[in-house]
Amino acid sequence: MAIYFFYGEEEFNITNEIEKLKKTLDKNFLEMSFKTYDNPKFPDLISILRTQPMMFGKMLIIINCLEYFAKTFEDKEIKQISDALEANTDAVDIVFVAELPRDEGKKLDSRKKFFKLLKKYNAQEFPTIPTYKTAELEGWVQKQAKSKKIKLENAALTTLIAQVGNNLRQLDGELEKLALLAYPKDLVTKDMVQEICISNEDLFAFSDYLMQNEKDKALLEYRKLLDKKHPLEILATLQTMLRRWIILKAKASECSPAELSRLTGQHEYVVKLTLQKLKKTNLKDLVHLKQRLTDTEYKIKSGQLLNPDEEVENAFIY
Repeated sequence: MAIYFFYGEEEFNITNEIEKLKKTLDKNFLEMSFKTYDNPKFPDLISILRTQPMMFGKMLIIINCLEYFAKTFEDKEIKQISDALEANTDAVDIVFVAELPRDEGKKLDSRKKFFKLLKKYNAQEFPTIPTYKTAELEGWVQKQAKSKKIKLENAALTTLIAQVGNNLRQLDGELEKLALLAYPKDLVTKDMVQEICISNEDLFAFSDYLMQNEKDKALLEYRKLLDKKHPLEILATLQTMLRRWIILKAKASECSPAELSRLTGQHEYVVKLTLQKLKKTNLKDLVHLKQRLTDTEYKIKSGQLLNPDEEVENAFIY
């Protein structure tokens, strides 16, 4: 029997752990042996936990369960879940996943009986690595670069983290591109990082013009960013920054720089610098911009928009 409980903000590491488990399955029967469920209702959950393996071998079941932590299970329900887990066969691996939103400072309630039950098994938390934990972040990047058979100069390493931040999925994506850029060599230089990676300063220049209603200059900056990134990648990076900026603007009057640092996962110095840059920016404008970008991102991903570049521009302008 193998029951796992993965939780935390760093979805990239959670995904990697699940991929490791998937590799133990028979590739010829993957459609039948790998199942994912999103917060199933209680009767369905019990039925899923009692799943029996088929003749094609081992099974892997993923249960996204974040919504379960917003409710309270009755004692008899907890017992049914516990009994079903204990009765699980060796041929079925079950992974409970509670992926928390990034940069919102949320935690699972460890007092809940459901949390305590899952904690008995192979429980592992996957928190984000704060940008101020430089050594830990650099170590992760170096390890990931090694897996892609590339090496980063010290200056390239620090520049990459400074420009991309602590989003591990984005860092991994940039390493993939850098590996292609460096080929057939394996050494990545600072110049290579600056050539293809969007920096926070690039986004600040763009957003500064946007907030100052200098839309012509903002569009020029956006088109420069398009030379390095797909519109969806720009949106994802900008959404992360906007989320942090909104937190800073909303909480600046009631929280110390140290508290704001913990809330946003940024170094205190970066928090102070960002607040200075956002001094003339209206919180409502940031919120409205984030809403427009979220709507545009959804429409692009759902295939409702045929020209992403143009639609993103419209979201910025109107």
